[in-house]
Amino acid sequence: MTEGRNPATMDLDLRPVDEILALINAEDRKVAGAVAVEIPNIARAVDLIVESLRSGGRLLYVGAGTSGRLGVLDAAECPPTFGTDPEQVQGVIAGGYGALVRAVEGAEDDAESGAAALRERGISAGDVVVGIAACRRTPFVAHALRYAREMGARTVYVTANPPKGLPVEVDVAICPVVGPEVIMGSTRMKAGTAQKMVLNMLTTAAAVRLGKVHENLMVDLSATSEKLRERSKRILMIAEGISYDEAAALLDRAGGSVKLALVMHRTGLDLDHARVRLAEAGGWVRRAIGES
Repeated sequence: MTEGRNPATMDLDLRPVDEILALINAEDRKVAGAVAVEIPNIARAVDLIVESLRSGGRLLYVGAGTSGRLGVLDAAECPPTFGTDPEQVQGVIAGGYGALVRAVEGAEDDAESGAAALRERGISAGDVVVGIAACRRTPFVAHALRYAREMGARTVYVTANPPKGLPVEVDVAICPVVGPEVIMGSTRMKAGTAQKMVLNMLTTAAAVRLGKVHENLMVDLSATSEKLRERSKRILMIAEGISYDEAAALLDRAGGSVKLALVMHRTGLDLDHARVRLAEAGGWVRRAIGES
């Protein structure tokens, strides 16, 4: 379907710029609805990811072209946002990391390299592999998923086409059907937007279920930049109703951990005891401070 021709844009080349943009925007508005239909399947995938990460497993995205870049992007955002180990969520792209900045033609057709990439990473039964392919049949992705399944890993397919005819059996298929693109076959557009939305949902919901979010605050972030260090203080100011200087001092006593700072401030515990309390609560701030 993503390779079909869109009847609404047949005269695209005759339109003035504002009408071209309006057509693109009209098509983009269909994406969120298509993703919403897939929420039950996305939820099933989140459950698999949470189970894996909680047990020490990994989440690996596998894709080619735009799909591969989106997977690498989502994986790269997890350590600073949710404090995950860089090995815990990984992105694998056909053609290697050079393909992130320059198209590597034909890489998506190299089926064996998809399996080889997972073999190099020691894929196992404790992992979850999410294949991302707008057109549903990318050989690199399909072969990687097939190999992952053989190794006992749980598998998820994210595609912008209907699930019927998937080239490999998977545990969960997430298929937001966005229809033909504004420009025929340009799946970096609606299909790419749908995939990005799905990946955001997978890792964000999984992080929430793993206790990496308190209320709607990013409390497990890795403050590796000035922006993130300032965000850490701002989170404490908002959550605890304290001043900037108080937040800075509290964060310093907590060794830079927003989670521990929250537990220390709410319970009056010192750092060592707060760390024990938080561990006993499975990393959940609410449980550690007695709110649930």
